[in-house]
Amino acid sequence: MIDFPNCKINLGLNVTQKRPDGFHNIETVFYPVNWKDSIEIIEGGNQAFELQISGLKIEGNIEENIIFKAYKLLAQEALLPNLKVYLHKVLPMGAGLGGGSSNAAFFLKLVNKQLKLNLSTEKLTEMARKLGSDCAFFIENTPVFAKGKGDEFEAIKLDLSKYHILVVYPGIHSNTKEAYDGVIPTQPTKSIRDIVTKEPIENWKALLENDFEKSIFKKYPEIEKLKNTLYQNGAIYASLSGSGSAVFGIFKTKPEISFPENYSRFLQEAK
Repeated sequence: MIDFPNCKINLGLNVTQKRPDGFHNIETVFYPVNWKDSIEIIEGGNQAFELQISGLKIEGNIEENIIFKAYKLLAQEALLPNLKVYLHKVLPMGAGLGGGSSNAAFFLKLVNKQLKLNLSTEKLTEMARKLGSDCAFFIENTPVFAKGKGDEFEAIKLDLSKYHILVVYPGIHSNTKEAYDGVIPTQPTKSIRDIVTKEPIENWKALLENDFEKSIFKKYPEIEKLKNTLYQNGAIYASLSGSGSAVFGIFKTKPEISFPENYSRFLQEAK
């Protein structure tokens, strides 16, 4: 059985508080985008779990891979047959797009469906929360206002299907911990939820901010230049996604922009 884990973008991101557990409270809106990896699961083989990866290279041994960690959680819930997992990696890592989290969440869903484990959406979400702050989002994979560590969700009505969404990765691996170290937590004057759901998209440029941009742009001026390029070419709204380094722009008409060869890009067409 095969599926295609997609990524997400962050519409605004406020770091609101340092938590006693060392994490941070944030607020943001997660919005799914159709830039995708592919994952296939086959029963059988000589090992309990086997992971083969093609496409982009993933560093680290198998025990560090988030899909293996998801497998270990499932193995605590059910008796699993030997599984072969094939992952074709397209989504860039260190981009703020949640590609690894998506892989793990889709693995949980795919195994649940293929093996008829009958785990509820609520149970899958609970398991995904143990794997990463944004992992649980990809279980239902619909727009949400996220708060807490980024794993407390409130469903929102948001449809950007009439717009073109261009996501560009400038070949820079952004370190999430370093990004948080460059931010001073503050309470926003207006909730991102209210901006995204109540304000017209034409107002987002003046109202909707990502707190990571200041420190990330200071360290990597080319990322700020990329955001400005999107605005110069007609974006209604452009922003760093998460802690970066991917930047996205929302356009009314299909953008035609040239980028350096080492940049990766994806355009989600308007419907």
